Amino acid sequence: MLLLLFALAQGPGIELKPGMVITQSVVIEPKTYKLSGPPIRIRGDNITVDFRGAVLEGIGPDVEPDQATDTAIVIEGGRTIRIEDARIRGYKIAILARGTRGLELVNNDLSDNWKPRLFSLFEHESLVDWLSFHHNENREWLRFGAGMYLEDVKHGLVRDNTIEHGMNGLLLVRSDSLMIRDNNFSFNSGLGIGLYRSSDDSIIHNRLDYNVRGYSQGRYTRGQDSADLLLYEQSSRNVVLFNSMTHGGDGIFLWAGQTTMDSGKGGANDNLFYGNDVSYSTANGVEITFSRNKVIANKAWGGEYGVWGGYSYETEISGNDFQGNRTGIAIEHGQDNTIVGNRFDHDSTAISLWADSLAPSDWGYPRYHDTGSRDYRIGRNVFIGNTTTLNVRSTTGLDTTITPPAPSGEVSRLIKDSVPSTELSLAPRSSIIVDEWGPYDWRTPRLWYVGRDSTDFSRSRLVVLGPHGDRWRLLAERGVAHLSHTEGFTGDTIVVSADNRADWSVTLVSRGTRFWYIRFAPPIEWRVNFFTWTDSTNYFERLLGDSLHGEPVRRIDYVWYRPPPRLSALPLRNWSLRATGTVTLPGGTYSLRTISDDAVRAWVDGKLVIDNWTPHESQVDYAPLSSGKHDLRIEYRQVDGWVELRVDIIRGSSRSTGSPGPH
Repeated sequence: MLLLLFALAQGPGIELKPGMVITQSVVIEPKTYKLSGPPIRIRGDNITVDFRGAVLEGIGPDVEPDQATDTAIVIEGGRTIRIEDARIRGYKIAILARGTRGLELVNNDLSDNWKPRLFSLFEHESLVDWLSFHHNENREWLRFGAGMYLEDVKHGLVRDNTIEHGMNGLLLVRSDSLMIRDNNFSFNSGLGIGLYRSSDDSIIHNRLDYNVRGYSQGRYTRGQDSADLLLYEQSSRNVVLFNSMTHGGDGIFLWAGQTTMDSGKGGANDNLFYGNDVSYSTANGVEITFSRNKVIANKAWGGEYGVWGGYSYETEISGNDFQGNRTGIAIEHGQDNTIVGNRFDHDSTAISLWADSLAPSDWGYPRYHDTGSRDYRIGRNVFIGNTTTLNVRSTTGLDTTITPPAPSGEVSRLIKDSVPSTELSLAPRSSIIVDEWGPYDWRTPRLWYVGRDSTDFSRSRLVVLGPHGDRWRLLAERGVAHLSHTEGFTGDTIVVSADNRADWSVTLVSRGTRFWYIRFAPPIEWRVNFFTWTDSTNYFERLLGDSLHGEPVRRIDYVWYRPPPRLSALPLRNWSLRATGTVTLPGGTYSLRTISDDAVRAWVDGKLVIDNWTPHESQVDYAPLSSGKHDLRIEYRQVDGWVELRVDIIRGSSRSTGSPGPH
């Protein structure tokens, strides 16, 4: 039953109950409330809810975070509503507001809410982890969870809030004229801030760092469409000033939207990005596409691309500081753009401009626009130690007649004085560590696998991560023959020689905190046969030749767009495989897990236990598995596009399916 509250703010604190409706200003009794089910609802005008540090807890800290399903607080319309000093954790969405005018969210900590399990590994990514924010006309973004989700909110203030260790910090949908400043939305696995059809907002002096996934130092740098700041679908006239947006999938990711792609009209236009630090992104410091914007006086160091500006037009890129990127500025199919007064310091390529001969056939945009690469004004830039200064292909109307000035450090001084930087935001890109639950924040100790020992492939290397200078010692080990170290300091590398390469663990302790690494990969000698097919009634029509059928393999783990050299005889489409093997498991509870794109079936002891045979993008499937000896059979078929097939046996009965698709 709904409880209507009319207590005044100056009265004694009230206690929260599930489904409570608040209609006037109240002060909350500061305690921990374990609330599930119906949310707290706020209705009316001129309401302040002062939580005084009260904690709302959905699922507990020992429950996997992808199990959260509830919303903590729903604000239903109204005017001049303020939420302050709340601590909310363990929910799918912490605060959801719809149709409110004059909303203020101040000094709340909405960390440790919903986030999906990630399936990318140290060695390679998984396609399951790719995100798609392209559609939200039917509230599709709700599936991703958020600390704050504001829909149709007009005017207001979001200030001094913290949202970490979830998937998304703040999501804005058709929400305009908000002041968003001095917040910390970092270490999330999706977005720090995301805008959809949201315009005229001011995003100033926030820490939006390490909102990232899809990265493994020295192995792959994908980002998987995570970003510190995302602006999609006609989000225009926003002002983005003096933010720290480092170590993201992208620092800033702007896309005109499906409306523009289909009709050729509109765009995410006339946004100003000024004085931000977008360094050390896994992909692009700034990605701006199919739109008209200004990118001025930003710092973009150590990424793949400082600015990626595909199909940008009438865009100004000026006074920025690019250093150590693969490419400083890259623009395909751009028109009437200005690139002036930038500094390019030891980027492999400073500026790259080009056009391809054919645009994708499923885009409406090229039917309504000239998409040639033309009419650039380039000058007064400083080039220092770049391998290539200007790489131009299929581009006309290039004006490069302005003489460059002497080098300047003005942008670096501006960033240093104005952006809320931290030691971690200034650290190199190698500081990005992403585990199965998202980016690591370096505050607590962690034992991190960094591959096999180069001198002895049977040995594994683990690095002790954590606060600089902290001591650690060995607490326990299982299935280990020898450790290179049993005590030391953070930053140490431990070489592990295991008695049982399939099942071992190491547990350390530092400052009273236990942390560990567990290896469990029961041995299976898989015999794999590959087939091609032309008849959809027989996907195992023709066995491929001997070049694909060598010794048994220990692991089925494939992900590629084009097959690797050892499987180069495979076609790009219309092939299948059948793998058989035997496993023996000790006492306990286990699961057979497959990740597949396009289709998979699995049998255990002759019984079909996974049947996902309709072509699909990457999906995760499970089947229970008991202890003892089992005969396994896996069948997979590839139609076209990307290939992904991974087969694991894991302990327990977890059924995490990863990030909601499409991918």
